[in-house]
Amino acid sequence: MSNPDELAHISKYLRKNHVLSLCAQADGDMWCASCFYVTDPENMTLYLMTELKTRHGALMQQNPQVVGTISAQIKSVALIKGIQFSAQATILQGEDEQRARHLYCKRFPVAKVMKAPIWQLSLSDIKMTDNVLGFGKKIFWSRSQ
Repeated sequence: MSNPDELAHISKYLRKNHVLSLCAQADGDMWCASCFYVTDPENMTLYLMTELKTRHGALMQQNPQVVGTISAQIKSVALIKGIQFSAQATILQGEDEQRARHLYCKRFPVAKVMKAPIWQLSLSDIKMTDNVLGFGKKIFWSRSQ
């Protein structure tokens, strides 16, 4: 995607929402989890907090390639909006971890008492459906472009 308006549209949607469905897999095992997230639209990155011992956390340690969705539960087909994504999951450390944790705790203050690791999802590909722009309207973004 080379259209900056479409990238801005995707970024606005990412900022407006705060729960994603994350799917991880490794060695024939798969698991999905709903996770709270914050976005860094400048870097097309999402940050989430999850323990290493969770099933999805353990799978991401083995295989950092993940996929997921972000959507609201809309009743009207004409108003459906949502994102499907693929990403690379990384546990953050040092200054990157401190910056991401600050953003995360600012959005979710209850997380200040949690010690779980902060993960970075570096988005690779996005397909956004936005029926408000026209039935079946798709917007695509790829980091490789």
